[in-house]
Amino acid sequence: MSSIARNYLNQLNADYLQVHRRKEDLFWSTYMGTSDNQAGFTAAEQAYKAFCADPARLPVLREMQALAEETELKQGLGGWIAFFECNVIEDPAAAALMDELVAAEAALFARRRELKLTLLDEQGRQVSGSLPAASTALAASADEAVRQSALAMFHTLEQWVVDNGYLEIVLLRNRFARAMGYRDYFDYKVRKNEQMSPAQLFAVLDDFIARTEQRVHQSLAELKAAKGEAALLPHNLRYFVSGDVTRQLDPYVPFSRALKDWVESFRRLGIQYRDATLTLDLLTREGKYENGFCHGPVPSFWQEGKWVPAVVNFTSLANPSQVGSGWSGLNTLFHEGGHAAHFANVTGNAPCFSQEFPPTSMAYAETQSMFCDSLLDDADWLKRYARNEAEEAIPDSLIKAMIEARQPFRAFNERQIALVSYFERDLYAMADGDRTPAAVLALARQWERKILGTESPRPLLAIPHLLNQESACAYHGYLLALMAVEQTRAYFLKRDGYLTDNPRIGPDLAAHYWGPGNGMTHDQTLQSLTGEGFSAAPLARVCNQSVADAWAQAQACMAAAQQRPPAGEGAPLNARIRVVHGDLLVADNSHSEAAMLADFEAWIRRYGEAEPATLG
Repeated sequence: MSSIARNYLNQLNADYLQVHRRKEDLFWSTYMGTSDNQAGFTAAEQAYKAFCADPARLPVLREMQALAEETELKQGLGGWIAFFECNVIEDPAAAALMDELVAAEAALFARRRELKLTLLDEQGRQVSGSLPAASTALAASADEAVRQSALAMFHTLEQWVVDNGYLEIVLLRNRFARAMGYRDYFDYKVRKNEQMSPAQLFAVLDDFIARTEQRVHQSLAELKAAKGEAALLPHNLRYFVSGDVTRQLDPYVPFSRALKDWVESFRRLGIQYRDATLTLDLLTREGKYENGFCHGPVPSFWQEGKWVPAVVNFTSLANPSQVGSGWSGLNTLFHEGGHAAHFANVTGNAPCFSQEFPPTSMAYAETQSMFCDSLLDDADWLKRYARNEAEEAIPDSLIKAMIEARQPFRAFNERQIALVSYFERDLYAMADGDRTPAAVLALARQWERKILGTESPRPLLAIPHLLNQESACAYHGYLLALMAVEQTRAYFLKRDGYLTDNPRIGPDLAAHYWGPGNGMTHDQTLQSLTGEGFSAAPLARVCNQSVADAWAQAQACMAAAQQRPPAGEGAPLNARIRVVHGDLLVADNSHSEAAMLADFEAWIRRYGEAEPATLG
């Protein structure tokens, strides 16, 4: 009888891969701006959603699990049962609403791609604007007019969002969620994504907000005393907090060397990609989706004793000619590279265990990426990797200046993540007739002032996650992940004394966090590695740490690194890596890793000297 169940599992795996791969390939080409086949992508997305929501699957799967005799087979079928229980839409009316919702979001996305936004550059010229460019300008431009234009661009986008179909999508999402038996779409997403009720979620968020309330107001008061009241204005705040430091840091982290820093750092951590194929599209350009992301067209899994390696695509939005873009691009590369490592190391016997949507917890998925990008702020990582053109290491004084600039606003930054959930909860709870453009924008400003003490330098409705149903009402996953990241860091630091180039980290993450995929809950993976359950306290402690304590910790970290023997090169990443710019292949490791890194660095240097259209 097990053979019938095994054959069913194998066929289900194959059917899923086919519908998933088509959707993901079209997702990539559409979001990268290399295809305008919006109709094809919408159809593929609807076909994928229909597959995931097919109510006929569950009774058959339960029957097959009853026939299965081997534990491993039962686990694979159980993974699919959990997957379909999260995604099945049994009510035909709800299924029709989902189709309507997919089409409405696709139409909004297509209109958004046509929207031309502008901001000022350093020469005072009106130039094409993107979300990363505006964020970087707010943090790094010494010209107040440039910063004002960046914030104005965000507000223009906010107004466009509320006037061009987003509020109708909110209405549709609520109708769908209520047809599924939930209070509203926020309730539906929190329960589905994190297996928590909104009340449980806000118990955690409220606790974190309470623990950091004093610190955030103290930070604003200190900034006002040091730099004047104008420093608190949303177009000034990021620059007055860290703008000068960002400019000083820029020569030490050029984006031309970002790929090398990522490869070498991950190698020395012992991270392996298990023969995955990785495609990286790393630079900003017109028509490309304005947010970094990582998707896996082929999930990793074991099929009948044969390893199916992952195919993973990820993107960042660096602009090598813009001050601060090297650092932000490097952060995105480490973040999305962490996601890719996770999705290339899931070792279940079905592809349902290795994907970024429910029953995979967003907080669990983001823990993997955010742990990796957290390493970049460590003093010993900066000392080892941040070097200027003359190969001089970043000076201690600049690391100290980074801490002095950033540590006081650590609580502000993490509360900015929590802010999105408070806003979305109230947005979806509004009476339909009250959800006007003016009322929604007023709600956004109200929550910004309540959580941050000032209006946000990243206005709420300019955050792209709100527009896509997969990431809408899920932003809290980032904050829950940061809590888990601090627990994970504390565990490794207590056990090993250091993080940078620690070769035990990659194998431990693979065994405890990555291998199980969504076969374990987020809390269970934390328990598996650290022996402790989920807690907000470690993150709050880090946020509330004084500058003096953070600098003392950094000094000890650098001193300890000098006493350790050199880390060596580490093992190859075991991945086929392709770096692209749209349809153009920039570099790959088909000949060697060294050739790929040299080709990438040379191309980035040429990119900075020429019009992108002329490069080949």
